[in-house]
Amino acid sequence: MRAARSPRVPSSGPGSAWDAPYPSAVNWAVLIPIVVILVVLALIAFYLWASYSSLVTLKQRVDEAWTDITNQMRHRADVLPALTDTVLQHATHEQKAVGALGRARDETIGAGTPGDATVAENHLQGALRNVYAIAEGYPALHASPQYLQLQSDIAESQERIQASRRFYNGGVREFNAKIQTFPNRMFARRLGFSRRDFFEVSDSASVAEPPRVQF
Repeated sequence: MRAARSPRVPSSGPGSAWDAPYPSAVNWAVLIPIVVILVVLALIAFYLWASYSSLVTLKQRVDEAWTDITNQMRHRADVLPALTDTVLQHATHEQKAVGALGRARDETIGAGTPGDATVAENHLQGALRNVYAIAEGYPALHASPQYLQLQSDIAESQERIQASRRFYNGGVREFNAKIQTFPNRMFARRLGFSRRDFFEVSDSASVAEPPRVQF
């Protein structure tokens, strides 16, 4: 019988298995700061993304509100020529007042910015208030069913414009505050976000409380 082989014992000489290096321990002193930095960068990136998305949403809301205002102003502008024609049928000597209302109407249609619209709207409110005051001096006109219906249509348009104006100005106020907060103000302008103008009416009562219609 062949003698059983004895197990081989690794040599202790140079290059032997005993000299193979063991895996080194994790260097937590280096790894922990790296993980912390990565987490902080991820949080900053998420905050910037959320802030940008919020600004985009607010800007869209303001733009949609302004579009709604211009649509309501165009609708009112479509009614005003019929009003001026009706007034002139009964008050032929009021060309100056009626002409001022027509020019103010054209000014509101041509207003391209909230600042321009503010000026135009104030002109129109003054001209419209003047025409209504003149109509009171003409009983036949003031009692005309056509005039009363036009007055009612314009009053409804005034109320819708007022409601749209409040919604728009609320969005502008929130948007302007958002781009002024830190750190949004550091990158908002570079990304195309700038302050928006309010749509103000100096004589807001003429819009909020349109002339009372009596049938």
